[in-house]
Parts: sequence; C-alpha cells; structure tokens
Amino acid sequence: MKVFTISALALASSITMAADYKIDPAHSAVTFEVGHLGVSTTVGRFNTFEGDFSYSDDGKSGNANFVINTDSIDTNHEARDKHLRSPDFLNVKQFPTLTFKSTSFDGETLTGELTLHGVTKTVSFDVDKVGEGSDPWGGYRAGFEASTEINRSDFGITYFIPGVSDKTEIDVYVEGIRQ
Repeated sequence: MKVFTISALALASSITMAADYKIDPAHSAVTFEVGHLGVSTTVGRFNTFEGDFSYSDDGKSGNANFVINTDSIDTNHEARDKHLRSPDFLNVKQFPTLTFKSTSFDGETLTGELTLHGVTKTVSFDVDKVGEGSDPWGGYRAGFEASTEINRSDFGITYFIPGVSDKTEIDVYVEGIRQ
C-alpha cells in the first residue's frame, strides 16, 4: 500500500519522559489550500496516511513522522484529482509518497524534512496542542494541529503557476493513541 507517513513528536530530554503515540487515521487529517486564478481557494486532502509521534511530559520536546499516499489526493472533483496525480503535479506513479520526518520540536514549532515530488526541504510547522486524556476504551489520546506554508515550486511542481498559486498551505490534524 502506498502511504504518506507522518511520525510525530519524540525528542525527549534526559530529564523528562516521552510518550509514544500512533496516529489514529479515523480522527486525523492532512489538508491543503491553493489559490485558483486569483479568485478563489481550492481545498483538498489526502485520504490515506499514517504516522506516529512522541512528546515529552513537559511538552517542550518531541518528534513526528508521517507518510502520505499521494494517490489518495481528494479535492472533491474527480477530473481535477486525476490531473493532480499526473506528471504535471504530484506524478504519483514516480513519487507514491510524501513524507515528513521531524528534526526538532520546542513545544510550538515542529521542524523537519519534507519530501515531496522527490525533493527534500526543511520546513517548520506551527503546532498547537488541542488536548489529551483517557478515552472510553481504556486508552489514552493526545491531539495536535499544525500548519505551514510551502512554495510548490521549491519541490519542482511548477505547472500552471500563477493560475494555481505557488503558495500552498498545509494543515495537519492528528489524534494519537498512546502505545
């Protein structure tokens, strides 16, 4: 199965403990927004991804890793999705996954290596912790929201700029189950 894996938050200091979480895909999402012809915004998502994350008890360190199946792109328009999967944009046959592997987390900013379209660049996400607590099934969950902006041209995706904006906003909503 082709998958875009996001492995999240786990750089514990020697003083604090880290908790490991597996992303619950039924309660998580990876979305994006791009401008269209300077008159509107097109919103999409990736339907298939997996990952994990860890973060320290004090919330000031951690890590995350994600793998996203690029073929799972969904903008609620079949013809556009087919075009987005083509070599003009994601070229999913050659680049079946989009990955993120963090290198640092300070409680507010998650920085790491994003690989898209075969190109790896350092990106930083602004992160907000939504909450954490026990679930009704005896488990323990934590949730985060993260956002960043990239220029798709930095990753070699230049088709139809500026008709479809270069700037792309990425939002990640994760709920993880402690392992």
